[in-house]
Order: sequence, then structure tokens, then C-alpha cells
Amino acid sequence: MFRKNRVLLAVALIAAALLTGCSTHTKIADIIRDPGNFAGKDVTIAGTVSESFSALGNGFFQMDDGSGGMWVYSQNFGVPGNGSKVVITGRVEQGFAFGGRSFGVILRQTQDRH
Repeated sequence: MFRKNRVLLAVALIAAALLTGCSTHTKIADIIRDPGNFAGKDVTIAGTVSESFSALGNGFFQMDDGSGGMWVYSQNFGVPGNGSKVVITGRVEQGFAFGGRSFGVILRQTQDRH
């Protein structure tokens, strides 16, 4: 009985460690609904690239996670192609202009793609 309890405890500790190490993804709709709550904070979103453009390693791409769409600004991380499924971590920013286009709420990529 003692051995069985030790095995169960070990399994529970391993499961807890794995769950703690997993990053959580923020829904794009939550960011768009209340951008002030996320402004200046790093978040991770996951979705499919629906549109992208770049020049010299910098550019923008739009991601859709099923709850909404959001533009991501990638500086020196490269830009994934249309249809790519990606997980991106970045800082939520408001009021950004690039290449003659204005973007209300964006995610400025801060880490390489996962």
C-alpha cells in the first residue's frame, strides 16, 4: 500500500510540474475586447497566419485564432507565410503605424516562434 501511494504521489508531482511549465495562450478576442488590460504586457497567442508582408526581416502578419484576428509586428524574427500555424509571444501595443498603414492594437513579437 505504501509503495502504491508513493507511485501516485510521484505521478501527481510530475503532472503538476508539466502543467506549470505549459504556457497558456490568450484569446485574441480577449485582447481586442479589453486592450488596456493587456497593454505593455507579454502574452502568447496561437493561430493561423491569414495575411503577411515583410521587407528585410521586418514585417507584419495577421493571425486568426478562431476568436478574432490580430496583427503581429515582427522585427528581426522573420514573417511566417500565409496559412502557417504559429504560436507567438509578444507585447500588446496600441496605435502603431507602419508602411503607410495604421494599426489599432498589435502584438509586437518579443520571442522567436515556438
